[in-house]
Amino acid sequence: MDEVIQQHKKEYGRRPDVVASAPGRFHLMGEHTWFFRDKTLSMGINLPVYVAVSLRKDLELNMNFVQMGEKNHAGIVQLKIKKEDRWAASIKAVILAFCDSGYECRGMDITVWTQVLPSAGFGITSAVKVALAWAVRKAFGFDCGDSVLLQVLEKANRKFLGLNNLKADNFTAVYSKEKSFVLTDYGNGTCQNIPFDFEGKTIVLTDAEVPRITTWNEESLFQPENVLLLGELKEIRSNVFGGWQYEENRSEIAEVFSVVNEDTKRRLTCVMQEHKNVLDAVNALSKGDFSMFARSVNKSHEIMRDLYDISCPEIDWLLKRIQDIAPSHDYIRSPESCGRITGKGFGRCTYSILKTEDLDKYREKLAEYERIFGFSPKLYEVKPAEGVKIL
Repeated sequence: MDEVIQQHKKEYGRRPDVVASAPGRFHLMGEHTWFFRDKTLSMGINLPVYVAVSLRKDLELNMNFVQMGEKNHAGIVQLKIKKEDRWAASIKAVILAFCDSGYECRGMDITVWTQVLPSAGFGITSAVKVALAWAVRKAFGFDCGDSVLLQVLEKANRKFLGLNNLKADNFTAVYSKEKSFVLTDYGNGTCQNIPFDFEGKTIVLTDAEVPRITTWNEESLFQPENVLLLGELKEIRSNVFGGWQYEENRSEIAEVFSVVNEDTKRRLTCVMQEHKNVLDAVNALSKGDFSMFARSVNKSHEIMRDLYDISCPEIDWLLKRIQDIAPSHDYIRSPESCGRITGKGFGRCTYSILKTEDLDKYREKLAEYERIFGFSPKLYEVKPAEGVKIL
């Protein structure tokens, strides 16, 4: 808080009128199934983003991202997003969405401060947008509730940035709480907090620093005909969390998927299995059963690797070391740790949940990873954090 105020004063010569913060986040599972109106389990984390805002008397917009060492300037009148804007595009999109929703914005000086850069894929860009929306509402005294701000953010993403799958990102940045995950249901457009409180466990995010390479076009899977195919395999079940599950009869699944190629069949199968993993994880959390929860996480990574084709040798090596650190007589059925690929797009990060006493052993494995692969990984020990707030 002190640092962002000092940086704002250094750049603009005065204290900010408002400072807001929003947490970073990562998705535990389900982030690749939103198009099929499925569920995503996420966690807001104590890697916050701070956005400071001062109102100006003119219509100039000044932006400074401290850790990026970059600045951007524009005018509120005829505000446009340019190809070279990079991080500033998100700020402009939120302001454009406010204006497009009937709110009158004047000039502003804006400072963004965060410990983690957006490239890590820990929800930093989404946190910037959410914190900015809350700060703008406070600074201008706009009379609107949180639901309206979520609509503004949705418009910023869809209309001005061309992004369509960030509902879970926004919900997590807004509604996350300590000792809980956020479950987003794309079917009904709602979210809820799922308690997470396993004693003696530590959650770590590892940025493997592997350059992202898109191995296939995920948009090719997001077609209406594929939605219809999966719709044929949905079963209404009142005794199942969320009210439905996918068909499990292999013959029925094979018949429905007979009209698509093998790659599509494999990835749609992954979508179905991922839905079950989310349901199993939520069920485990409700029972306080870590082994059951860990199995769902480990299975989720396996299908992301084998069916969805988004992992890589470096990521798989890191997650295998988690198993090596905490060997079990029956790791498949009673794991004491778990982990999965996560991060922006096809990911370059992992999250792992392991025994707190094993954290130093994992750090040793990261040193070994650097010697083998030549990348310098970054480790973040994280906890569930509170959602957006005005400071």
